[in-house]
Amino acid sequence: MRFLLAGGGTGGHIYPALAIAGALLARRPGSEVLFCGTQAGLETELVPAAGYQLRLLSVRGFRRSLGLDTVRSALAAVRGLWEAYQLLGAYKPDAVIGTGGYVCGPVLLAAWLRGVPAYLQEQNAMPGVTNRLLARFVRAAYLGYEEGRPFFSQTRSVLWTGNPLRALGSEEKSAALAKLGLDAAKKTVLITGGSRGARSINRAVAAAFKQLTADHGVQFLHVTGRDEYEATKALLLEQGLADCPAFHLRPYLHDMPVALRAADLVLCRAGAIALAEVAALGLPAVLIPYPYATGNHQEANARAFEKRGAAVVLLDKDLSGDKLAGQLLPLVHDEKRLALMRQAAKTLAKPGAADDIADHLLADLAAMSV
Repeated sequence: MRFLLAGGGTGGHIYPALAIAGALLARRPGSEVLFCGTQAGLETELVPAAGYQLRLLSVRGFRRSLGLDTVRSALAAVRGLWEAYQLLGAYKPDAVIGTGGYVCGPVLLAAWLRGVPAYLQEQNAMPGVTNRLLARFVRAAYLGYEEGRPFFSQTRSVLWTGNPLRALGSEEKSAALAKLGLDAAKKTVLITGGSRGARSINRAVAAAFKQLTADHGVQFLHVTGRDEYEATKALLLEQGLADCPAFHLRPYLHDMPVALRAADLVLCRAGAIALAEVAALGLPAVLIPYPYATGNHQEANARAFEKRGAAVVLLDKDLSGDKLAGQLLPLVHDEKRLALMRQAAKTLAKPGAADDIADHLLADLAAMSV
């Protein structure tokens, strides 16, 4: 069989596509998989590294304000649709799966125009405008959150599968701590704002540094993001970083699952895939949703975790050094509450998401051919 997967921009769109591709190939060995993306996204790095072919289309994001750049984006969208239409005609896939990003719209629309079965995986509790519009053009929508169901009333099949994840490994906590050079006798707080970093989180950590490090029973692994590392390091050095062995500063971690397995508590944004990994590992979390996410979908994701008792939500607009320390330090020592949060997080986990999606998709294709 031949499968075409469209997803790009961030790891949150790419990792689910890679997981689905792997599940499909496990069920249909010898099948072909082709990915679509854009030049501007992480797919140019992640997809080839995973061993798949990647085709780039001329698509770009739209600004919310009207202007010349909006016209350029509209022209790029038309070109991208034509390129996707031609690609589908040449590749002739049995199915097209979209996992989000700018490239997803033209590819799924081209699939509908070509009469190719199309499927959509929505990671967030609050779907973006593009995926809401695509709802009528796909045979099934696979949801990361049950809360997304009302937005797909026009879709033939809607399944809450959870979000497909990359492999999270199987290392014990002690092994993960040793691998990262962390002290097994201390509580571990992982702080991350994603691969590109979160400036507001990094600044708040710097402001809270002396309060955080005054607690000698806790160690911190702070992943700043590559773009934020130097500026954050300079701020922390002013606060005494050089004399604090319990505070570990990193620009980026290629093996983030190891860091997650080492953590007792995580402070992070509320991207859908990050939260799916937190749930899969049963980790308590303090969530600071990115305030400029489309449709404020990160807050919707975070509130879904908060509602079930798996996380504490602190809004970016309320973030300060005092509030950050005030949330982290009491919580990391509250064993009873952490245990309840772990249990709640695990109820949100869907470890078989990629397998469930592959099974449903292949069964749907088989039913069409009968």
